[in-house]
Amino acid sequence: MTNRPPAITGLHGAGAIGTVTLDWKPVSWVTVVDHYAVYVDDTMVGKTVYPHFVHRGLGFTGVTRSYRVVTVDAAGNRSRSSTAAAVANLTSVTVSGVPVATVGTFDGKGSELALSPKGYAGYPARFPSDVDYTFGTSTPSADWSYLLPGPADKWAGSKNHRATFRFELTAVPEQDLDLALWLIDSHASLAASAVLTVNGTEVDRLTFANGATKGSTIADSTYPGSPLRPSYLERPLPRALFRAGANVLELFKDQGSWIAYDALGIFSRK
Repeated sequence: MTNRPPAITGLHGAGAIGTVTLDWKPVSWVTVVDHYAVYVDDTMVGKTVYPHFVHRGLGFTGVTRSYRVVTVDAAGNRSRSSTAAAVANLTSVTVSGVPVATVGTFDGKGSELALSPKGYAGYPARFPSDVDYTFGTSTPSADWSYLLPGPADKWAGSKNHRATFRFELTAVPEQDLDLALWLIDSHASLAASAVLTVNGTEVDRLTFANGATKGSTIADSTYPGSPLRPSYLERPLPRALFRAGANVLELFKDQGSWIAYDALGIFSRK
């Protein structure tokens, strides 16, 4: 077929929690591309005008999928399919692990948390010294704010904020533990980052994906057409950070604007 546009090359992907990100080499500018069509097996899962595509909503158990991309030009002509790329999304620690201490439910909703769904303006009055939550004693609906504000938020005093999460361990864990920090949404351009500390040791600076901003007034990212953009941050926590008895995890939001929680938890490995 002489009118076929060229096929794309270099298709490759990377899996994350709930998503697969694909990239490829675009065709030459000589071809007027209308879009690239992305397929899993024989099912089209999306279109894009860029040589980049994020396949979302893939669940929390790892599954390997076979991806192909087809070039469609301005006249509607279709290229041959690209060489397939097999890519797996990652399995969440909420599936593979055992919960040690959690706040919230890992379900794409934040409605069980304090001030949800749109009471953010009440944060300074409800949490004048910021959130300080003890697993097993505190109550999510009263003691854990659905938003963690940052210094860019005038409604929260234009200052840094800290969320403190306390929990007990009967002994030092035999293996590393895992952190799961799920968000239903975040600020669209200023999600920025927060410092993660465990028992006084700075572990990492966590960088958050920019969201859709609507999570400040909507608590559910799961219904069809929800404008929210959830994200999932999971990372190992070395066993040496922990001790028998009282342990403290802190998130220090010293950059940017708010994040909206789905849930936070510490998980042991099976």
